[in-house]
Amino acid sequence: MTALSLPLIYKPLSFLRRDFMEAASYRLSFLWQVFGVLFSVVMFYFISRLFGTSASPYLAAYGGKYFPFVLIGIAFTRYLNVALSTFADTVRDGQETGTVEVMLITPTRYLAVLVYSSLWDYFYVTYEVALYLLTGIFGFGLQVGSADLLSTLVVLVLTICAFSAFGILSAAFVLVFKRGDPISFLFGTLSTLLGGVYYPVTILPEWVQKCSNLLPLTYALRAMRHAILLGTPVSRLGIDLWALAGFALFGIPVSLFLFQRALNRARKEGTLLQF
Repeated sequence: MTALSLPLIYKPLSFLRRDFMEAASYRLSFLWQVFGVLFSVVMFYFISRLFGTSASPYLAAYGGKYFPFVLIGIAFTRYLNVALSTFADTVRDGQETGTVEVMLITPTRYLAVLVYSSLWDYFYVTYEVALYLLTGIFGFGLQVGSADLLSTLVVLVLTICAFSAFGILSAAFVLVFKRGDPISFLFGTLSTLLGGVYYPVTILPEWVQKCSNLLPLTYALRAMRHAILLGTPVSRLGIDLWALAGFALFGIPVSLFLFQRALNRARKEGTLLQF
């Protein structure tokens, strides 16, 4: 059976298996990551006790408690971190190991390689998010009994698509300029600062709130908190879902087009393996 005749599902599964085997070979790293999640949850639990009920007026739209608010913020921001790193890391690894040109002569398109190589990172970060939530539920009494699962799933899918557009842009930058990627740094920093990870966007000055509306993280976290903490159905997530869909529908085609242009330019200039 040739590579061309393999069912489509075999290729992504092969990439998943490859990346799983590599990750499984670093067991100590795995344990440290688990410890990092537990440490983070414990730390923010006690910070939330410091705030007490003083933060309730600012968090009324999310149930009034700081611990559930910040736990969902730090957990689901992990998807943004992965999106901004996984595609660029695939390009950079290919440049450093000299496998980029080899990939280009295989039947699999390089864009597909880029997407398949991100699958394990998204699976793993989903495991991390589950660990955040389970630790909160069983260790610190996080209440998610009213969560709307359909809303949560819809928000998650749109969030991953919206974030991935910026990650592919970052990979295109690495292909052309090699180092000093400003997209990942600026977008990641601004999103963490203005997107409502640690505090509600509504406490920011009005003009800063308008800037936060330009970031998909703002809509993703607001919708996710409403879906998980308040059980808000899909039909009432309105503007947040439309905004995330807009980022995805506009961002992904544009980022793929720019990545292909960057790839063609690097091939023409013979700089694919420079890093």
